[in-house]
Amino acid sequence: MAISSSRPEAESPAPEDGTARRLLDSSARLSYDPLTEVDWQTPLDESFHGTSPEWSTLYGTEYWNELTDAQRKELTRQEAASVACTGIWFEMILQQMVLRDVYAKDPTDDTVQWALTEIADECRHSIMFARGARKLRAPAYRPRRTAVELGRLFKTVAFGEAAYASILVAEEVLDVMQRDWMRDERVVPFVRTINNIHVVEESRHMKFAREETRKHLARAGGVRRRIHSLVIAVASYVIVTSMVNRKVYANAGLDEARALREAKANEHHKSMMRSSCSGLMDFLASAGLLTKPALFFYRRAHLI
Repeated sequence: MAISSSRPEAESPAPEDGTARRLLDSSARLSYDPLTEVDWQTPLDESFHGTSPEWSTLYGTEYWNELTDAQRKELTRQEAASVACTGIWFEMILQQMVLRDVYAKDPTDDTVQWALTEIADECRHSIMFARGARKLRAPAYRPRRTAVELGRLFKTVAFGEAAYASILVAEEVLDVMQRDWMRDERVVPFVRTINNIHVVEESRHMKFAREETRKHLARAGGVRRRIHSLVIAVASYVIVTSMVNRKVYANAGLDEARALREAKANEHHKSMMRSSCSGLMDFLASAGLLTKPALFFYRRAHLI
């Protein structure tokens, strides 16, 4: 969108500022209030799944074939809640990194105002995910202690392309899953609404993360680029492997040890993850962030 003609020509914004203005305009036109958009009042209908069954960590395994329809639906509801809780954890990290990035910058600048808008979005998303998990009758799933402490370190020290590319990885992986879930009539309606809200609003966040990653990489030397490519890959591995908490199986009434073994060996789920991340990996490759050390962690997370 063109900048107001009252601004002097010499003060025309940089390209990334133009992106920020367009994102602000988009947010003004299309944003949601989850407190009113999501049906929080209707009791949970247990005849629905929580995610598309094909996205379950056990789909395609022998154990899945042995489960009753009710057990499968309960498992996907617990998995949906776990993904939501992991999303809250990472959104808290994201908010702190973005706020730290714009600290002491000009608050009248479009880029800073968009960053604050994104933080406001993430606050609403976190509350929405928390209420959704509670309505799915799930506990507050939390990442393992090692992941929590690594996240604490990462949010404190990560900057530039390391912060924004890691944000992009987390958002892209979740985005692909949720696009399937929001269209799937087998998924409980209020979860479909949550997914739709998140997909629409996160599309703007991903655009900003790509722009910021490119902008910071343009100033990065070879050594910094190699170091940050590894940091991004490790962060991605921790995020992706934390999405489904091991306790979902016991809470769904399954044998946790057996479920874990079959989930870890599930080639169908690995294939789903790889196919969903093809566009993301293309972006990271074009940015020069798929170094050999980084590829090791992406392969371990089954993202490539």
